[in-house]
Amino acid sequence: MGLQGFERRLERLVEGAFSKAFRSGLQPIEIGRKMVRELDARRTIGLRGTVAPNHIEVSLSPADFEGFASFAEALARELADLAREHAREEGYHFIGPVTVELFVDDDRRRGDCAIRATIREGAGGRAGALVLADGRRVVLGDAVATIGRLATCTVVLGDSQASRVHAEIRPDADGYVLVDLGSTNGTMVNEALVREQPLKDGDQIRVGSTVLRFEAS
Repeated sequence: MGLQGFERRLERLVEGAFSKAFRSGLQPIEIGRKMVRELDARRTIGLRGTVAPNHIEVSLSPADFEGFASFAEALARELADLAREHAREEGYHFIGPVTVELFVDDDRRRGDCAIRATIREGAGGRAGALVLADGRRVVLGDAVATIGRLATCTVVLGDSQASRVHAEIRPDADGYVLVDLGSTNGTMVNEALVREQPLKDGDQIRVGSTVLRFEAS
């Protein structure tokens, strides 16, 4: 499912002018397949289960690197999403944020690439992010993250049903915990009203009429 979704998103990404870049040379789906194999090969067993690499370096030939240059950032984001999807499907977890970087390798020939995947620990050995409705990602770190209408909140909502400081997400030894701060309309996780709730990968958080997705990556 992860690779299929990645391929469908890439088809939309390379429509029009970008499509010419893929008539020859390296195909992005090949990078995705190699990356998934590298994640599987480099996974390790940690105290809380299987840990997958979260820092991925992709080495490309000069010709392929040039072909991807106009949308390299978008491709890196799609590859990072693929890594998260694959980890979710396989039951892997990360101990730091997922990052993908593209590099040029003058010794590599067109159509070939190399993947280097390593484990890099994040703050407190945990990883997490909130994904907003428009696709923006707010990376959670070692500090408390607040959600609400105030401009000083970590996640600022233009939602009249949300309180000024509605809820917060606190790091703990096992990941992150969502805490409602006595909001007027309450906070929900997966459509259940909560006061305090440890977050799991994929949880849907409803604050007022706004839905956020928590990703343990």
